[in-house]
Amino acid sequence: MVALEGRRWHRMPAVTLPSSNSNLSWMCPKSPRIFCNPALATLFAISFGWRKKQAAHFVSLKSEIKKLIYMQVALWLLVAAQMCVAHFKLLPHDQVAMPYQWEYPYLLSIIPSLFGLLSFPRNNISYLVLSMISTGLFSVAPLIYGSMEMFPMAQQLYRHGKAYRFIFGFSAVSVMYLLIVIAVQVHGWQLYYSKKLLDSWFTSTQEKKKK
Repeated sequence: MVALEGRRWHRMPAVTLPSSNSNLSWMCPKSPRIFCNPALATLFAISFGWRKKQAAHFVSLKSEIKKLIYMQVALWLLVAAQMCVAHFKLLPHDQVAMPYQWEYPYLLSIIPSLFGLLSFPRNNISYLVLSMISTGLFSVAPLIYGSMEMFPMAQQLYRHGKAYRFIFGFSAVSVMYLLIVIAVQVHGWQLYYSKKLLDSWFTSTQEKKKK
């Protein structure tokens, strides 16, 4: 807005919002040529609040997935430690038994965790999808195979009370079945939260494209 004084043009200061909309004044344009529109400011406030809530939802899902990834890494370290101790004969085999066949492909389960962690900084959908697919291939599939591989030994232990492999005095098949039960839950919840995060990222991306 301008006003004429003599032969010079002077810009008038921006119009101040009414007191009822004073809490929205920070959202108004600072240009002296534009009047602040309370309706647009309100709409912007709603959009800003929704984006803030969405960002908090992303952070919450990422936090849950990170916890599960750290638990999976801990399980991976236990399997890797058993394999190292057994193969390098750091302890007698009657204390730490040789690993089962399914434990070797399960070492690849570290790959989905790396993809998951790489997807977080920039909300990378591709890395998250790769993490979910590789979880099925390198984590869940070896566990299914392991449960079938150890079933005859578990059946023999249950019926006759005989065990031929031990880990620090405990039956190796019992210890590894316990690990499988925990790992299945960890990977299951990881896939669940990853799917929710993927849907949220995809929805957010589609809304940005529409705008």
